[in-house]
Amino acid sequence: MHSTSHEYPPPPPPHGHPLAPPPAQYPPGIPLPPMVSTGQWSSGLCDCSSDVTNCCITCLCPCIPLGQIAEIVDRGNTSCAVHGSIYTVILLLTGCQWIYSCMYRSKMRQQYLLPEEPCNDCLVHFCCEPCAMCQEYRELKHRGFDMSLGWHGNMEKQNNVGIMPVFAPAPMEMKR
Repeated sequence: MHSTSHEYPPPPPPHGHPLAPPPAQYPPGIPLPPMVSTGQWSSGLCDCSSDVTNCCITCLCPCIPLGQIAEIVDRGNTSCAVHGSIYTVILLLTGCQWIYSCMYRSKMRQQYLLPEEPCNDCLVHFCCEPCAMCQEYRELKHRGFDMSLGWHGNMEKQNNVGIMPVFAPAPMEMKR
């Protein structure tokens, strides 16, 4: 038997109405998608003169800043010395070290949602590797990293903020 009359439920009350159902909640334990807008680089590719020391070190011995950048981007999984050594071996054997360094620019951009500017990461490193590494170094400094400490040093520093030093000066004695 078919019934010709269909009963439809009443339409839900408008949003904000006291009888409206609460908004849907995500079940506990399921991570939410990131609610972060895309970022911007804190400095331009050719702003090398804003940190002359880093610029000089990058031009004279690029394995040092590359190692520092890579250690932080890799979150301490591999040390600065290992990254710098790999970079140097690739440079000496093939001259294609820019391929290795561009990987860390790509990783860093993904971590901080930075735009791929002014062009593809590998093209930036191929055409102007020192400028690219200086920009990456400045970006990490801008985000609060002390590049000389490495990943683990920065995490230790972050965890020790507000803790009193172990060796505090002795209190002054009272004299009569």
